Amino acid sequence: MNFDEAVRARYSCRAFRTDQPVDRQTVEELLDIASHAPSGGNLQPWNIIALSGKPLASLVSDVTASFAELPRGEGGEYRIYPENLKEPYFTRRHKCGEDLYATIGVERGDKPGRMKQFRRNIEMFSAPVGLFVYLDRQMQPGQWSDAGMFIQTLMLAATERGLATCGQEFWSMWHKSVAQYTKPPQDWMLFCGIALGVPDADAVVNSLKTDRAPVSEFARFTGF
Repeated sequence: MNFDEAVRARYSCRAFRTDQPVDRQTVEELLDIASHAPSGGNLQPWNIIALSGKPLASLVSDVTASFAELPRGEGGEYRIYPENLKEPYFTRRHKCGEDLYATIGVERGDKPGRMKQFRRNIEMFSAPVGLFVYLDRQMQPGQWSDAGMFIQTLMLAATERGLATCGQEFWSMWHKSVAQYTKPPQDWMLFCGIALGVPDADAVVNSLKTDRAPVSEFARFTGF
């Protein structure tokens, strides 16, 4: 698989194989490759804490037990999406959700069905590895973009190896529970989680490939 193929093949996996773990060496290799992502001033602002086995299972159990009381989580430390999201961004986000639920036959008015799928975030969609991405609170938007490039590089490296990932901002809303297992320094803020594992090729939810706007919609050219 070459680079272009990996970019086009990557997707947000929402069903992993529970019978195929990912060993520590593989995770370390992925993190090492991702560490070569661009970084302004070479700050390398990303910090990763990986959970698997019993610690990850215990975290999942804790959040599952708290979810009914706190369906919106414990409160994030940053706003995931802007308020009053304007076009074309609002439509893109809305369509992404509708397309996801369509793959599993959940109608728009089926609130229990939608909540059931949403709760799958807690289980990291059965992934055997959870990576939690932290940033120092001192960091600014430039370093957040560096973290995004790190995450993208990691996801492509995983795709090239036949693995799959799902970035989960969901976990930023449960940073207190996550901290019970990751034990981050006080000056670290949880940005997101990343589910990592072997994809379940038979799961229909994994058939979703979100739309991408054509170049003509988001780029302008001058002087060519």
